[in-house]
Order: sequence, then C-alpha cells, then structure tokens
Amino acid sequence: HLHTGMSMDAGAFGARLTPEDAHRFARGEELTSSTGLRVKLSRPLDFLVVADHSDNMGFFPRLYAGDPKMLADPTGKRWYDMVQAGGQEGVKAAVEIIIAFSEGKFPEALASLPGSPAYGSAWEETIDAAEKYNDPGHYTAFIGYEWTSNTGGNNLHRVLVYRDSGVKASVMEPYTTLKPLGGDNPRELWKWMEQYEDKTGGHILAIAHNGNLSNGIMFPIRDSFTGRSIDRAYAETRAKWEPLYEATQIKGDGETHPYLSPEDEFADYETWDIGNLDASQAKTDDMLAGEYARSALKRGLQLEDKFGTNPYKFGMVGSTDSHTSLATAQEDNFFGKHSGAEPSPERMTHPFMKTDVGTIMGWQQVSSGLAAVWAPENTREAIFDAMERKETYATTGSRMLVRFFGGWDYNDADIASRTPAFAGYEKGVPMGGDLPTIPDNAEAPTFMAFALKDPIGGNLDRIQIIKGWLDTDGETHGKVYDVVWSGDRKPDADGKVPPVGNTVDVKTASFTNTIGESELAAVWTDPDFDPSQKAFYYVRVLEIPTPRWSTYDAFRFGVDIPEGAPVSGQERAYTSPIWYTPKG
Repeated sequence: HLHTGMSMDAGAFGARLTPEDAHRFARGEELTSSTGLRVKLSRPLDFLVVADHSDNMGFFPRLYAGDPKMLADPTGKRWYDMVQAGGQEGVKAAVEIIIAFSEGKFPEALASLPGSPAYGSAWEETIDAAEKYNDPGHYTAFIGYEWTSNTGGNNLHRVLVYRDSGVKASVMEPYTTLKPLGGDNPRELWKWMEQYEDKTGGHILAIAHNGNLSNGIMFPIRDSFTGRSIDRAYAETRAKWEPLYEATQIKGDGETHPYLSPEDEFADYETWDIGNLDASQAKTDDMLAGEYARSALKRGLQLEDKFGTNPYKFGMVGSTDSHTSLATAQEDNFFGKHSGAEPSPERMTHPFMKTDVGTIMGWQQVSSGLAAVWAPENTREAIFDAMERKETYATTGSRMLVRFFGGWDYNDADIASRTPAFAGYEKGVPMGGDLPTIPDNAEAPTFMAFALKDPIGGNLDRIQIIKGWLDTDGETHGKVYDVVWSGDRKPDADGKVPPVGNTVDVKTASFTNTIGESELAAVWTDPDFDPSQKAFYYVRVLEIPTPRWSTYDAFRFGVDIPEGAPVSGQERAYTSPIWYTPKG
C-alpha cells in the first residue's frame, strides 16, 4: 500500500504528488518526485492500491493550493503563509498541523470531514485516478484507503481494498475514526464494511497493517476497547473481513522477533521495536506476541480451539507504506518513508522519528516490501479473489518467485517436473489453504516448495519451513526446518545449516552471485507430525547477502555509513501458511 500528498502525514512532510502520479510511476512512467528528482522504475509493477489515510484526506492539497475557504480562516491563512515561506517556517507549520490533528484540536472549519465537498472531492480524485489507469491484463489499479485508528499511539491501521469499480466505491465515503460518523474500534470498521457490501452489492477486504507499533494489540487476546477477553463474534468477524496481514514494510519487518523466536538465527531481520507512536508508552517484551505474524498465527490456533474459528488465519503480503507516491521497495531504489527522506547525502544521519526510548535515525528505515499474488490474470477481480483465498506471499523487495503446496502424497517426481504446480493443485492445496482430511493410510503431510531467484537479484541461500502447533495442553510451539539449501553445506550437530557466505563489497556497493543457487526445490515430509495436533506451516526463502540501501547511499553520495547501520542483509520471502486440522 502507498500514500500520496492526499494523506495528512505525507503532505506534512512535503509530499506534493497525487494518486494519479502514483499510478503513472507504478506503471513505469517517468515523473519528478516531490523533491525535484527525476524518477522512473526500471521494472514496473503489476498492481497497486493507493491507500491514503481516511482521516482528513485531501487537506494538504487544498492548503498548498490556497483554497479560498481556508484562507478566510485566520489559522488557515497563517498555515498557508508558513508553508509558502518554506524552510523552517514550513516545517513549523507541518508540526503544528500534525499535533493539532493528533490531539483532536484541529479547527473544524479547516478539516476535510466526511460529507463535506472537500472530502468528497478528495475521494473522487482517488477513485478517478484508479479508474483512469486500471488496464486489465496489463496493470491493475485498485481503489482503496487506509483506516487510521491510532488511539493512544496504538497503530491499528487497516488497508481497505475494493474489488469494485468506482461506480460502487463512490456510493459510500471511506470510514474514518472521526466521531460521530466514525470510530477507532476495528469492530466498528467491520460493521461499516458489511454495510458497504449490503448497500452496493460490492466486495471489499481489509489488510491488517504491520503491527510493530500497536503496543501489542494488533492480535489481541483481550479486547483493549472493552477490557474483556475477545469473544466468538470478534473471532468470526475478523476472520471474515481480514484475510491478509502486512508482514513487512518500511517501519520494520513483522514476521517474528528474536525475543519471540530465540532459536531462529534469522529472526532479527530489520527489527523495529524501539518505540511506539505515543512517547509516553515504552515498548515492553509482553507486547511483542501481539505484534508479530508468527506469534499471531500461534495465538490463532489457541483461539480456534476455544471458539471454533481462527481470527488470525491470515495470509502474508508486504507493502512499502511509503508516503512519497513512489512505490520503491528494493535496496537500490529506496526513496524513503516520506518526502523528507528522499535520497540525499544527509538522509541517513537525520532523525527520522522521536520515540519513548530515543530517536530513530534515518538509516533505520527499511527498504521493504512487496505483495506477490498467484492469480490467473492481472485484473482487479482475479487478484482480489487470490488475496481473499490467501494465495499470496510477502517479499522484502525482491521479485523472487515462490510456490508452496501441501498434501499427503507429493513425491520427488512431482518436484522434478518443470511444471510442478500442476501436481501441486491436483494432489493438494496451495499456500493459504487447508490440508485435506488426513487419509487413513497417511503418516504425515508432504509439502512441495520451490523458488526462483529475482532475475537481477541475489542468488538463493535456502528454503525453510516454519511450523507452529498446538499441543494437548493448549500450549503452542514452533520450529524452523531447513528444507533445501545451496552448495554442499552440511548441518552441524544441532541441525543448523552453516551460513552461505557473503560476497558484498561495501566500498563499491556491489556483490557477486558466485554463491547460492538460482533455483531451489524440494519435497519435504514433517518428521515430527502428530495427527492429534493443530498446526500451520509456511515457507521462508532467503537470498544470499546483498548490499543494504544505506550502503548504496554511502557509495553514491560519497558519505560514511552511520555507526550501527547494517551494510548488507538477506532479502527474503514469506508465504501464506497451510493449516492442518485433526480429523473430526
């Protein structure tokens, strides 16, 4: 998901580009960024959802344009003069505006509120841009927005994606957190979604935003809004409306955390756990289980055991969450979180965000990620349907191809075929599915996993399968299995496959594909299967180390890499899980 100058925070940081610009760039057209840089993707995207924040959508474009209604208000005139002056005055205005909005002190006369002509115009501009650039078979422009619940600094944002055309999407304006017509409780959002479908006959889904700034309540056991344990209605409703989770993006990777997965040597990847949006609330270890994908999937097994429905039975996608209108997810084209962090010699050493435990520096932004979807054609309908059935995977920016199937009788001949997906669908289920009922003669499920490298990216290090399960005492467990890897490495005494090596040359910001493989594939049988235990399985694919965006910046601008900044990293992909439920 991506933001443009229509979003409050994007506009405050200087974003001037529009939803139309975002689609033009994603399709491969050249344009000028908000800071005056000429930009063009070397490899266009297949699809995009422009998901501007629902609250106060379109405020900054009106302010920058000198809307007469704004200038008639003394505060609006003062803010306009400050942003026109630019420099420190412009920064002061942006900070003042954001603080007023976040503290509920925003002048109502200036607000872009649902039901107002200003808000209606902003929403129609978003719809019109998607309709103009949607090109079935070539490029899919989704209509969407981001519901922006942030009460108490708890980031519970959801990205809403429409299967529909603008005719239906325009019938109801986006749901905001602004009362009395909106609210900040996800249950209220789900009610609105149901109302939309009932009223229009349309179809919509929500993708839970990465949860590492949610103060532990993105995947709750207890409902923070009521203070009570979540109930069956919560489980059933969330499962209906939220089939996907954003597992990686600019504000950190959200698959797992080293505290939650201490035996996983790849758990500490671009971890962003150093603060929350509310500086009065320090991050604590007990929050982490409610913020990361792997622990949420485990919680889902426990809650399904209690309610009969798994509220956290989600698939995986990645997104940039960029606020520049530019969908740039890879290390060598990273344009930053917001327009103030677009490429420059200073951006790595500038403060990015102040939190309860200190300042997050510019180099700590993460160049990530992308959503990958297995769909029969590039259309809104086909891609939406694939997202709804969870046949998706997340990458941290690489365009590697990954497939994952589960069944009961895959064999080496299936994977050796140059068309293994035929056997994948015929004999089992793809990522996002449920294993068929265990046959009477089966001892354990078999899984087929294969990956092809990004054509211009790093070679592949290994494919892993991550398993989580629920024991008879109601406790959850997890294990990481190395399934297939490059070279002739041998597992050590603990069963760990040694590191693949590192060819990164920091001085030249380059690497060589002299290690790793271009393709990896395997059929794997769970050696620890217990037919009485609920379980999930998903694939993690690792590339060999390649230069980090901060290393590219240091080389291009001739500056030093800041102390503490990684110089390389292993790009990766996470598939949606496949679930196993005991017979009966």
